[in-house]
Amino acid sequence: MIRSAIHRPSMPAVICTGIAKEYRAADCVTHALRGVNLEIHAGELTLLVGPSGCGKTTLISIIAGLLAPTSGRAEVFGTDLVTLRDDTRGQFRGRHIGFIFQEYHLLPSLTAQENASLPLLIQGVRRRDAILAAARTLEVLGMRDKLQALPRQLSGGQQQRVAIARAIVHQPRLVVCDEPTAALDAQAGRNVMMVLRDLGARNDRAVVVVTHDNRVFEFADRIIKLEDGEVVGAVQHETQVSAGKDKE
Repeated sequence: MIRSAIHRPSMPAVICTGIAKEYRAADCVTHALRGVNLEIHAGELTLLVGPSGCGKTTLISIIAGLLAPTSGRAEVFGTDLVTLRDDTRGQFRGRHIGFIFQEYHLLPSLTAQENASLPLLIQGVRRRDAILAAARTLEVLGMRDKLQALPRQLSGGQQQRVAIARAIVHQPRLVVCDEPTAALDAQAGRNVMMVLRDLGARNDRAVVVVTHDNRVFEFADRIIKLEDGEVVGAVQHETQVSAGKDKE
């Protein structure tokens, strides 16, 4: 069931104000985003939907601090990423944000477990603790028997799950995902969305998912639609799957 968007009392995890992004090549200007205003609430899993090329990936890249907007503000848990120095933004992103890319970006010489442990190692967590945390996260994603496999020994869907484990192993406050179920079969995709749903259900955290996969709509608390670089609609979605429970 989908109903009109309503005000939620939960704390905004993300506030975007007048976000615009332009790309210039010679005399040509492409307007990827056109003054986007939106809020992402803590304790929710939010989907960004819309046709290809409408600006979804650009928007989440700005929200995650990976891309600077041409104008506007992007605040994550009260911190304006646009105004931070590059090194400070990188530190903030490494501690508080997990990004799941469409491309997996796994290091080919590292095992699945080692790849998943990288965010913790970068933060200075002891290697033994980081490796154990990575193993636990991979096991939740159905990768118990692939911990020591190298990326070349894994299928595309398995590599995607390693990338997801790497994005969430450090328990970030904001998880941003670009088509996380695109390479997964129905059951694997469902398992991944259950993990993300559990993360998004916590009051101090939020999950944002860009998707074309209508199979995952049932996991959403809120669905925001973009077209031509603008938000054209937002609905509150009555989640049909409870956090931590399979759909009956």
